[in-house]
Amino acid sequence: MALHKLTLPKMGESVTEATVTNWLREIGDLIQEDDSVLEVATDKVDSDVPSPVQGVLKERFFENGDVVQVGEVIAIIQTDAQEESDEQDTDNHVANQEDDIPVDIKDVPGLTSIESPQDVQHTSTPTEEVTQHAAESSHRFYSPLVRSIAQEEGISFAELDQVSGSGAEGRVTKDDVLKYLSQKDADPKLQDKSKEDSNNHKTHNEQNQSAVVERPKSAAKPVVVAKGDGDEIIEMDRMRRLIADHMVSSVHTSPHVFSAVEADVTNLVNWRNRVKDGFKKREGENITFTPLIIEAISKALKDFPMINVSVDGYNIIRRKHINIGMATALPNGNLIVPVIKDADQLSLLGISHAVNDLAQRARDNKLKPDDTQGGTFTFTNIGAFGNIFGMPIINQPQAAILAVGTIKKKPAVIETPAGDLIGIRHFMYITMSYDHRVIDGALGGTFIKRVADYLENWDLDRTV
Repeated sequence: MALHKLTLPKMGESVTEATVTNWLREIGDLIQEDDSVLEVATDKVDSDVPSPVQGVLKERFFENGDVVQVGEVIAIIQTDAQEESDEQDTDNHVANQEDDIPVDIKDVPGLTSIESPQDVQHTSTPTEEVTQHAAESSHRFYSPLVRSIAQEEGISFAELDQVSGSGAEGRVTKDDVLKYLSQKDADPKLQDKSKEDSNNHKTHNEQNQSAVVERPKSAAKPVVVAKGDGDEIIEMDRMRRLIADHMVSSVHTSPHVFSAVEADVTNLVNWRNRVKDGFKKREGENITFTPLIIEAISKALKDFPMINVSVDGYNIIRRKHINIGMATALPNGNLIVPVIKDADQLSLLGISHAVNDLAQRARDNKLKPDDTQGGTFTFTNIGAFGNIFGMPIINQPQAAILAVGTIKKKPAVIETPAGDLIGIRHFMYITMSYDHRVIDGALGGTFIKRVADYLENWDLDRTV
């Protein structure tokens, strides 16, 4: 008999951790090769973790809700293969632990108290338990490694909440904490503020050992909601909680400003009506308005690259790639945003195939983690629900999001060489929310008008 260590596999280029959502096998169960052992979630995408070997599940190291790092051992499976020596298993176990903690962490200024991985994974003390409880009250997610570094360095969660995050969905990474520590060492003002926060936190804990660290002053206090007779209480599922936290964080992060235009898309509508049957017969799928609009957005982003940006403190990150996320409603009422990578490099046919593929896999819950990563701009089609106008919330860490409403026929003045006429035209509202820290009204308004221009001037003779 031999013991196989089942680890969390790499799940995407930018995915470093996942949350255990459901164990599919119990200890003692026989597992066939490629059988799914558990379900995990990365941000919004659910995935199964299969077993690469046949055997019996002997041990599980995590419970539902625990966060696991990529490469970390999740479970032990006993197989019929020849057992390795105990000494080699011990060496491998230590090596796996060391892989979870960067080997150079003890060489980082300000972290000399961390001597080994075992020091990071120490037994909880009463003070740490209070710190961990405080983490639950924070409005941001922190990985176990970030929490460990913060605890070792005496960084309260009130102070940690002020650290700018560069990770997915604005999360604070190890590098963000180390950068903050180096800046604090060089800035006396930050040191004084850190001491003040630490003293306040210590005093608060002495008064009440179950105290919760104070939220940042910018965060709104929870509203107490009274329950009436007959009211039904529905607990948010994991995805809805993620959406709620992400939206609240975005509003607190970016000062939203809005622009809107009304586009005459008569040529666009007439062209699609002419080609859609032939396209369906040739490609086996529909051509919707979504890829046509995404193409116009990608062209406008090339014209105005300062829309395709993110904000990092007082730095502006201008994105090289144009990766457009498209908000997609799921059958359960939740929302997900799969991303079309390098949309400006795709033909209209390529964009259409990508849109249909991502939308279908989103509805079937078959998206991969990478499918929702790396977006630089988001598009949402609220017209699909009969809405004519909307102001969406920015999808952090992006700087803008564009929405289109339903297309409606309206009487309009048509200018001709022979004079003005009244005719029936197809109109659509285009709205955009953008981050006023980096996008002013002139830039935002000009960009959205350019999108409208591309749609209004659609070539009726175009082939696809």
